[in-house]
Amino acid sequence: MAAISPSRYDEVTIESADGKSTTIDLRLGLASFLYFEDLLSPTITAQMVIISAEGVVSNNDKTDKKESLYNGLPIRGGERVSIRIAGNSENNAGLKFDTPETYLYVSKVSNVIRDGQKELFVLNLVSREAITNELTHVTRKFNKDIPVSDNVKDILKNDLKVKPNRFKKNIDRTSNKLGFIGNLKKPFKILVWLASKSSSTVKDSIAGYFFYQTKDGFHFRSVDDLIRKGIKKPVATFTHKQFTNKITERTDFNILSYSIKRNNDLLKKLIIGQYSSFTVSFDPYTGGFSKVADGIFSLSDVAISKKLKNLGDVVEVPKILSETGQTTGQLPSRIISLIKDVGTLDKEASADANSEANIYQKQSILRYNILFQQMVYIVTPLNTEVSVGNVVELKFIGTPEGEDYDRQQSGFYLVKELCHSFDPERSVTSMTVVRDTFGEFAKE
Repeated sequence: MAAISPSRYDEVTIESADGKSTTIDLRLGLASFLYFEDLLSPTITAQMVIISAEGVVSNNDKTDKKESLYNGLPIRGGERVSIRIAGNSENNAGLKFDTPETYLYVSKVSNVIRDGQKELFVLNLVSREAITNELTHVTRKFNKDIPVSDNVKDILKNDLKVKPNRFKKNIDRTSNKLGFIGNLKKPFKILVWLASKSSSTVKDSIAGYFFYQTKDGFHFRSVDDLIRKGIKKPVATFTHKQFTNKITERTDFNILSYSIKRNNDLLKKLIIGQYSSFTVSFDPYTGGFSKVADGIFSLSDVAISKKLKNLGDVVEVPKILSETGQTTGQLPSRIISLIKDVGTLDKEASADANSEANIYQKQSILRYNILFQQMVYIVTPLNTEVSVGNVVELKFIGTPEGEDYDRQQSGFYLVKELCHSFDPERSVTSMTVVRDTFGEFAKE
């Protein structure tokens, strides 16, 4: 079978949330299944389009009258869904959410339509942790003398109740430490906040992490480390051939269609401070502000020193003011205000900073901003081996002979968003991929 061929549903069941443990097989009524991952989202999501006939669920009363699935189960939110989709090629191991650690749950029912003896509705699904997050508030104090990554593991295990095998191999150790108090915040909010204040132990890395969930579990990963490992071994290479009339057959790694969603935006880069920013921090202990010279942070500082690991060619900082010879990297276009974290976790006030927040904050802002310089949307035959956070290689062929390709647009990209789509006609994967620079190959 080809990767684009329809997949087989081995199991699709829904269990009521009213305590009656009623379980219904949904395979015959499942019109389509969409599975989503997002690098900027702490949880996976999914959608099921259900077409159901009347009289499929017994109401268990003396009349033994049967009702529709929507009202008979009933489906009101919180129902447990178990899914197992078989792989359709050597590139697809399938998708499995059929264990207590991976079950999906109904978060919302939308687009309910009744038409004669049939009903159609959409089930919006989330992971169990997404629901746990909304029911949990973190209150305890976290040690300022241990790495941030250890506190991340603590929250995942003790607050979100995630088993270690679902995150243990996906937490990049941090070089910095940070003490803080939960302050009744929800776990996901804290974990995303910690990601923006974390720096890797890997040499020549700059600050900036992502916290996200894939089908394999939770990840707390350094941006630089994702890129560094990804360009050494991309998870897949996809090829787009413009002259489709010359192609006799499609392969599992063809780009079926693509569009460029973003391709440089100078004014936006200046607004977000991508080239240079100025950070000023207020010290509540002394009542003073940080030095001007300490607040300037430029892309040139890390790009020229090769600390910035790129997906493409060398990062260039445009020269705008030719009469002075200054570049946009020397003229801060964004001012960031911070309050220095001093003495908040000690019994007695201290002038010692809890963390060099101004350093890590301005580094992570730059790292996030530059990463999304290019954004491309592609559709390929189904490939369940790909997840967000992976690096893929794209090749855009520009000649009928297929011997040459666009060396500026082709190259390595980081998968930001992903959707595995299943319906009776075909199975495809759509991705939004991003990168920080133009050019085919990353410089070592």
